[in-house]
Amino acid sequence: MLRPKYKRILLKLSGEVFGGQKKYGIDLETLNIVAQEIKSVKELKTDVAIVVGGGNIFRGVSGAIHGIDRATGDYMGMLATVINSLALQDALEKLGVPSRVQTAIPMQSVAEPFIRRRAIRHMEKGRVIILAAGTGNPYFSTDTTAALRAAELDVDVVLKATKVGGVYDKDPVHFSDAKKFNKISHMELIQKRLKVMDSTAASLCMDNKIPIIVLNLMKKGNIKSAVEGKKVGTLVEDGEC
Repeated sequence: MLRPKYKRILLKLSGEVFGGQKKYGIDLETLNIVAQEIKSVKELKTDVAIVVGGGNIFRGVSGAIHGIDRATGDYMGMLATVINSLALQDALEKLGVPSRVQTAIPMQSVAEPFIRRRAIRHMEKGRVIILAAGTGNPYFSTDTTAALRAAELDVDVVLKATKVGGVYDKDPVHFSDAKKFNKISHMELIQKRLKVMDSTAASLCMDNKIPIIVLNLMKKGNIKSAVEGKKVGTLVEDGEC
């Protein structure tokens, strides 16, 4: 077995991934595929933390457009991430992968509160930790949560799992001539306003020297290949690009 390049990773999953083709609700077939991919990484003895979004159930920004107070909408979105996290935990444990859900908003009946030292201890014991409810504060995205938790948990890399194969100069879904970057710096990501990750999240990763790999989640084996150090998707890292 190859020794993984990264011993501890943070995987960022968008809520839309959970919705499958419909993008809304939870698609159980897609959920199982995601769980299988995570299991393959755990077989490398890599520590795994996961931050999930809630856009398949509710998105605070879109709610604000339709008249819901932005802060209220963001709290609703945080609760949506808890639903996704519990679903992912169930899928993982059915595959024999022990996991724990930790939330930024206390709700002891369904999950543990996020405690940094406890989260690290869970990973040391081989458990996947699923981090729900964002930062617990409105106006912060789950991308920012991923960057914050990555710094707190001293991970080696953030894997941003999407439905496209990396970072492009424009949306590849709508533009056939979109150019893919194999490598790009954090600063370029911010300056070019590439929408794969918000500027607050990118800045946090830059300041803490945490590389980001943007990859296609639905391509089988992509996450495992990235953890092993193979060239997958787009690497966001300081230095020459």
